[in-house]
Formats: sequence, structure tokens, C-alpha cells
Amino acid sequence: MTRAEANGSRPVAAGDERWRGTGRALGALIGVVAATAALGAGELVTGLFGPGPSLVTAIGGEFVDRFAASLKDLAVAIFGTNDKTALIVGIVVIALVLGAVLGRLAGRRPILAALGFGAFGAIGWWAYETDPQGQAGVGPVAAAASVAAGVGTLLGLHYLARRPRRADVGAAVSDRRATVATSRRTVLLGAGSVAAASAAAAFVGRRLGSSDVVDAAREATRLPTPATTASSAPPASSAATGSTAATASTAATASTAETAGTAAATTTTTAPPSFLVPGLSPYVTPNADFYRIDTALRTPQVDVDDWTLSITGMVDRPYELTFDELVAMSTTEETVTLSCVSNEVGGNLVGNAVWQGVPLATLLERAGVQEGATQIVGRSVDDFTAGFPTDVGLDGRVALVAVAMNGEPLPTAHGFPARLVVAGLYGYVSATKWLREIELTTWEDFDGYWVPRGWSKEGPIKTQSRIDVPRGGTQLTAGTQAVAGVAWSPPAGISAVEVRVDEGEWMAATLGESDSANTWVQWVLEWEAEPGEHVLTVRATDGDGTVQTEEPARPAPDGASGWHRRRVQVR
Repeated sequence: MTRAEANGSRPVAAGDERWRGTGRALGALIGVVAATAALGAGELVTGLFGPGPSLVTAIGGEFVDRFAASLKDLAVAIFGTNDKTALIVGIVVIALVLGAVLGRLAGRRPILAALGFGAFGAIGWWAYETDPQGQAGVGPVAAAASVAAGVGTLLGLHYLARRPRRADVGAAVSDRRATVATSRRTVLLGAGSVAAASAAAAFVGRRLGSSDVVDAAREATRLPTPATTASSAPPASSAATGSTAATASTAATASTAETAGTAAATTTTTAPPSFLVPGLSPYVTPNADFYRIDTALRTPQVDVDDWTLSITGMVDRPYELTFDELVAMSTTEETVTLSCVSNEVGGNLVGNAVWQGVPLATLLERAGVQEGATQIVGRSVDDFTAGFPTDVGLDGRVALVAVAMNGEPLPTAHGFPARLVVAGLYGYVSATKWLREIELTTWEDFDGYWVPRGWSKEGPIKTQSRIDVPRGGTQLTAGTQAVAGVAWSPPAGISAVEVRVDEGEWMAATLGESDSANTWVQWVLEWEAEPGEHVLTVRATDGDGTVQTEEPARPAPDGASGWHRRRVQVR
């Protein structure tokens, strides 16, 4: 052994490159960057072909279809209306983790790692082809681009990390650290560049995929002036002028089921006065604040020039309507409260809006409903389906094919160009958004999307009441305090709301005005708060005199029940 060898300066022979391995950490990083490149390429290619799903959202859609039944309540409980964002983020994180695993594998088995990327590309292709919004021929191109970007990045960065340099052959072992440091700097620089380019590609793809066709169509839509409404006009009254419960409660008198349910062929586009209690939900929910719960990971971008609404199935005269024809017929305006079946007691998956459209009965009368047609099915452009009894759709309650919400064409997230609105039914059995077809069939022959997944086939909205003010855990000052909230039970309406402090007597709250029994009603109670910890409980009585049940029930399978409570501290 030479002195140089004894000192660790043995020359490195050609082919002796084991020390040039990427290492586990660097291999995992390379895999993550390669996965990022694959995702970015897939987003860019699908975006170049216009509106439609990406490979990621197509995979997410398959996940929803297969596992929504078991995870729906959990996802909504944890993430609320951000459940879709959470799912997309989860898919991306899983892809990056698997990329890290394949990146480490590539250091020893590059072919197996490349095949792993190919397998995930195949899954994306398959999911895209099964997505009803997928475009012919885009899936294989996007999958191929994704795999090519991922494998190319994976092998390229590994090559940079492991490639021998001519100057290194025969170099002393003491030069290893400098060589390795230089190599790793090169890899990190390349990885950073690829990651930045991939993020930019994903951003551009998303922007390209978010076509302005819908925005342009909404801006060009001219809604007709509403001519009729089945809702009763609110009695003349001035809005509350104060911010305390005392001044607010003098602005309106208690409503009754009788007045709430009175029908009149009048037109109203203004909401009844609201109690001016800070934190109380407004009578009409702004579009931006209206809840959104559906199965669409990517909001359908419908080009109205190619869209029609079809009335099919067990009808004598099937027909289609263009968007312009439907809008021209949309002269009915109704205020209706909608609620998601996943709404917990006291939850916010409920809202009240002014809807404009065509009565469902008008459309079905033109088609001629055949005897034995016991179910109305709404089909969405993304193949979501919801069904409800024909009798319910034609029993005189508000049932619209809506084209507008709160005075403007339907927002994209809420169903543009058209959706169903049926008073008194949870959305999962009635409120089909992005509507493309109304089919008449029998009750036995078809189940809507959620029914085979364990939810009840009938979904009447249960009587509910909610305390908005004060919030739970709030510290209050002793004295007069406003306890306020909303209550709903369409189409029966609300005749009374009562509040109890601890285990005391029930106290009648003052009800606000409402357009009809199809909407929620605001309520306010002036409470003389005494020091200590207290539990506030609310319950409502519907227009038929039935008191809201105390019996607690989870949302599945047919909606939550129970009384809402708030715990507060008074000083």
C-alpha cells in the first residue's frame, strides 16, 4: 500500500463509481420533482384543449364516485365547502409521495421506476376516458406527455447525480467531496428549474382550462322582467334602525304559518326587512356566500351555444329547449331556502336565495306526462343524477328550472346555465345543477346518484333552527343581550321559534318577515343575561304545528335532527 493510499488518496479507477450514488434523500427529492413535472405536463396539455377535466380531477372524480358514500360526511365535517380542494390537494400529495418512492427506486432499478410512472399515467388516462366531460383523444395525449415529463425528469436528474466525469477517473479519493458537492449543486439547480417550470405549466394549464365562454355568456344574458310569483309579498314595514335586540325586535311582528303560507300572484324582487343584529344571517344569502356541496371537482364550463335542455322519458311529446328559449320563458321569481342533507344541526350548509326560472309544471305540461310516470330525474352535464316523486314536483309547491339567482344569471358554481330548485327537498334528491335533461320514469326503475350509496331515496327537509348570535364560547356582559338566528321548514313554513336558557322555561322569539313558507325566517329574542355559564337552546315549530324534534340524528341517511345549543359565559 502506498502512502497516498494509506492517507485515503487512492485513485478512483474507471468504472468504480459506487460512491457517486444519489443517496436516499437526493433520490427521493428527484422523484418528487419528477412527479411535479408529470403533474404539470398533464395540466398543461389538458388545458390546451380547452375546458374539461385534467388527469388529476378525473382521478378525483373516480375517487368520489367510488368512495363518496363512506367519506361524504367526514369530508364535509372536516373541510366543509372546501372538501373538493382538500381532495385535489390530497391527490397531489399522494402523487408526490409515490414520486419520492419511485425516485429512490430509480437509483437501483431505473426501469421499474419508469414503469411506475407509466402505470400512473395509465390510471390518469383511464380516469379521463371515463369522465363524462372528457374530450375525445385528449386523454392519451395528456397521459403520454405526463409520463414522458416524469420519466425524462427522473432519469435525467439521476444521470446528473451519478454521471462520471472524465476528470474524475483516476482522481484521488480526497477529491470526492468536491466532486460530489459540484454534482449535487448541479442536480439541485436542475431540480429547482424543473419544479418552477412544472408549476408554471400547471398554472397556465389551469388558466387555459378555465374558459371565458361561461363568463361571456352570463354577461350577454338578458333576464326577462319577472311577471309572476307564487310567493306572498311581505307586509309593509320599515327595517330595524338599531343594533341592539330591543330596537331590532320592534321592526317586525311575529309571523304565523297562516300569513306565511298565503299565496298571491304578485311580484316582489326586494327582500323583507332584516333584523339589524350583528352576526345574524341576512334574509337573502349573497351568491358568494351561498354554500356549495356537489360531486364536481372541476366546475363544468357549459357553452350555451351547444347546450340544450331535453325533456324525455315517459312523456307524450319529448322536446328540447335552447338556452335562449329557456331564458325567454323564465318569468317566474321565487324565494326558496335550499339545504344540503349533510348539514349538521347548527351548520351553515343552508341558504336562502331569490330564484328566477320556468315552473317545472309548465315544462312537463308541454311534454305531456304519461300515466305511471312516478319519478322526475334531473341529469347534469357531468352525469350526476337526482330523482324525486312526480307528485312532489306537481303538487303546487315551488319547483323551478332556474336560470338566475339573486337577480343575475346563475353563477358557474351554482349551476349555469340551468338548475332545478324544489322547495322542501334536500339538494341531493332534487337540486341538479348544470342541468341537461329532465327524464320522466318510474319510482322503481331508477335511483339517483346518492341512493345506491346508502342515502334515503326520499329527502324531505327536516325542521331546523340555528343560533347565529351569540357564537359558542362568547363572553357576554350581564344585561340585555340579543339571541338571534334563523329557522326553516319548507314548504310548511315556521310558525314559532322558542329559546331556553339552561333548563328554564321556553321563551317565544320574535319572528321576522318572509316572502313565503318556502324560506327561512329570522328570529330574535331579548335575553336578560345574568352572570355565569349558560347553555342556550333553540327549537322551532313548523306551519302545521309540529315541534322540531329533540331526538339527535346524524346527517346520513336522510338529514340531521336535534336542537341547536350554544354555551356562553356572562360576566
